[in-house]
Amino acid sequence: MDEGVCAVRPGVDLGRHARMLARVHDALLSGDRPPARPRDLVERSWTRVRRYGVSPDLGDPPDPMTADQVELRRQASPLSRVLPLLRASLTSVAEDARHIMVITDAQGVVLWREGASKVRRRADGLGFTEGATWLEGTVGTNAIGTAIAEAAPVQLFSAEHFVRRQHPWTCTACPVHDPRTGELLGIVDITGLAETIHPTTVALVCTAVKLAESSLWHQHEGRLEALRTVGAPLLAGVPGPALVVDDHGWVAAVTGMAPVDRVSVPRPDQPLAVHGVGLCQPEAVPGGWLLRPSGPAGGEPASGRLRLRLELDSRPVRAVVEGTNRWLHPLSTRPAEVLLLLAMAGVAGLNAAELSVALYGDREHLVTVRAELSRLRRTLGGLLLARPYRIAPSVEVQLPELVGCRFVVNSTAPGVRALAVGRR
Repeated sequence: MDEGVCAVRPGVDLGRHARMLARVHDALLSGDRPPARPRDLVERSWTRVRRYGVSPDLGDPPDPMTADQVELRRQASPLSRVLPLLRASLTSVAEDARHIMVITDAQGVVLWREGASKVRRRADGLGFTEGATWLEGTVGTNAIGTAIAEAAPVQLFSAEHFVRRQHPWTCTACPVHDPRTGELLGIVDITGLAETIHPTTVALVCTAVKLAESSLWHQHEGRLEALRTVGAPLLAGVPGPALVVDDHGWVAAVTGMAPVDRVSVPRPDQPLAVHGVGLCQPEAVPGGWLLRPSGPAGGEPASGRLRLRLELDSRPVRAVVEGTNRWLHPLSTRPAEVLLLLAMAGVAGLNAAELSVALYGDREHLVTVRAELSRLRRTLGGLLLARPYRIAPSVEVQLPELVGCRFVVNSTAPGVRALAVGRR
């Protein structure tokens, strides 16, 4: 497993390593020269935590949520659908290894906690209980909060935790994402006393998370198949192009058009632009929506095609989609940068690795890029195509002057900054 994730290597003297980490911790907090540098992810986390104002001598964390509040979050969490799988993968292993399995939501709130009873009782004294929030800004560097901040698996050992009360512990956490959208759903964590750490725990937790994400995807496919049985008879009676989609815009069935995977998220009483169909008025059907042209026959808007205009100098930045109607989509910085890069790439488009380089300067942010594109496709649907990512060729794109554009000049994305001086 990646040694950048694992906190210890096989064969390391755990006692000696813990003492060395304690000296590093004390030296850095007192301003002295440490005997060694902390790992990069630990150093980044400590920098964030100090900026949040967390004290290394933090006492009891804030009171946890009530049992009723926790239950409401459990019911709303998609992770409840894969809880039996996670239990089967991790709980018995955690009990045998003197660990506990913890599952949080995307806000770092502990929803489920199972495993060795003695460890649970000791965790109670740390405030590591159901309903507690374990973000970095609340309790300092910890595997759950740091995995959320880093958007990556994290293992921490002993004094790599910022708060001294957590030094007797080790924890390994991995984010769980919605396989349809890339959205963070929560964190799966294995926690125990420091002497129980093992490098293979990282692989164990990450494998369980991959199985959970795979199960969520299969459940999604099952719901689409059920919607397909509803949609097929409906589409049989529709002349011209039409499609049936679920509440997230995933396509269950189409007729009279080339197959597509996904469109914008349908909303009642709001026209929706679909590439190859045109403007549609969503009609509710059991389990989803029927989309068929609301404009002229042939599917495209009366003006002949859809137009996408990026207004980079507006506040906020926005995408304007025009056809027979006009829609305004406010954009935060990163989605606007993605759309600009895709517009400049033209019909050739960009894959996730190329976008990662253009946005971050490396190829290490593939998951983040795919999640960002998934969110954009929820908003713009058929205007954006995948494999590679590109703006649909039938969409006319209008951009402002980029040389000297303030949005472009102020961007932190290397590929966008290059546009300020007219380079591709």
